[in-house]
Amino acid sequence: MGPIKIIMAAVDFSEYSKAALKYAAFLANSVNVPLVVANIINHRDVEAIRAVEDEDLGLSVETFIAKQKQERETAIDQLLQETGCLNLQVIRIFRVGVPWVELIEAVKNEGVDLVVMGTKGRTNIVNTLFGSTAEKVFRRCPVPVLSVRGKEHEQIACSRAL
Repeated sequence: MGPIKIIMAAVDFSEYSKAALKYAAFLANSVNVPLVVANIINHRDVEAIRAVEDEDLGLSVETFIAKQKQERETAIDQLLQETGCLNLQVIRIFRVGVPWVELIEAVKNEGVDLVVMGTKGRTNIVNTLFGSTAEKVFRRCPVPVLSVRGKEHEQIACSRAL
């Protein structure tokens, strides 16, 4: 393993991923590297929209994806603003597909050296140590993965590093 040049935060806007984004921003700021923020629009959500697509009502897959990207971009901006990492170079990635597959592809495509993610995501499966996406990323990711457990990491901010 060489030096960390790019850090990626996997974000699904769950309680855990919000803390992971804040922690990843703090780390990226601390070592002065770009932060890739990856968000995956789940293929299951897209297929559900495809099943009820109606152009007359303005309900299409393209419209759904565009709206999701816009809303998620705003949410990411808000979370980044909360970190106090104002000078951080941020690369936002939105992909559609199977979340763990798309996250690993993003790691490879962006040359990521470290992934920061929550241990549970939106589904928050109660009886497992890791959520299914997190578990699959941990098992298959070609670079180290740092897990952030939750709210105790949410309080970290870049201003503390100054």
